[in-house]
Amino acid sequence: MKFDKTIHLPVSPDEAFALVTDPERLRRWQTVAARVDLRVGGEYRWTVTPGHHASGTFQEIEPGKRVVFTWGWESGMDLAPGASTVTITLEPDENGTSLRLEHEGLTDEQAAAHAEGWNHYLDRLTAETSSATGAGPDDWAAAPDPIDHFSAADASLAVLLRVLRNITSEDYGKPTPCQNFTIGQLLDHLAGSLKSVGTALGADPTDRTDASAEARIAGLAQPTLEAFTRRGAEGTVDMGFAELPATVVAGIVNLELLVHAWDFAKAIGQEIRVADVVSDHVTRLAEETVSDQVRASGSFAAAQPVAETAGSLERLVAFTGRTVSA
Repeated sequence: MKFDKTIHLPVSPDEAFALVTDPERLRRWQTVAARVDLRVGGEYRWTVTPGHHASGTFQEIEPGKRVVFTWGWESGMDLAPGASTVTITLEPDENGTSLRLEHEGLTDEQAAAHAEGWNHYLDRLTAETSSATGAGPDDWAAAPDPIDHFSAADASLAVLLRVLRNITSEDYGKPTPCQNFTIGQLLDHLAGSLKSVGTALGADPTDRTDASAEARIAGLAQPTLEAFTRRGAEGTVDMGFAELPATVVAGIVNLELLVHAWDFAKAIGQEIRVADVVSDHVTRLAEETVSDQVRASGSFAAAQPVAETAGSLERLVAFTGRTVSA
């Protein structure tokens, strides 16, 4: 069985090729995060939705014309990486590009499930290229089910990157709710945290300080979360300054991603949407991570009061010492 669908995109074949192969463009319509080694034999890994990771290798590459790659899932769907093949063919048409996607090597059940997924994402790709506002937030990435340390981090990253997408270098001097940090300083802090955790996990992430805010943090978060997901939350992690339980380190990563997403959003006057299941989970992690001793060290201010009507995210940021406006 196979899935086979053709759509029209109002962009050039070269731009269409970038949309289906470049991590920064993939994040606009299909993935939360993406690692891509675009060469024959090169590997890719996409966090399609929180907790669900597709991976495979590139078989054929003709820039602007065609790309073929194996496809499978690290878990779920009973379809291992490399077990099926996706072919994307691009041809110029009257007003842009005709994109044909064929997914072969599937059982009836797998074909039905992947048809639902590909139809969803091809609709988003069409919106990304034809709407002034792009594809917008993906509801499929909002609320992981089931949720754990790692799917919560993926969901928090999705929220954070949508905020960072709107930050320019001109915003770097603006203050944030994170005390004594401007946007630029908070970016440096977050980048340092992700790089530190990634390095401790053996990922060796690269901090591209000259990249946009979104690309910089995405480039650090993707390898760090990938390494952590594959390692799991058992045992301890040598952070250099101390051996910490892996669950504590995972809690810190979740807090860094979601709470700072709120900080950045407030700094630029942007509203953010976070599913309660995500902020509730990160709050539980915060309660296990932010002890009185941690607060005494200056890492977190005292918990702040909130109204009885406060939402889940507001309660989380108040617990971390932020003042939530009435």
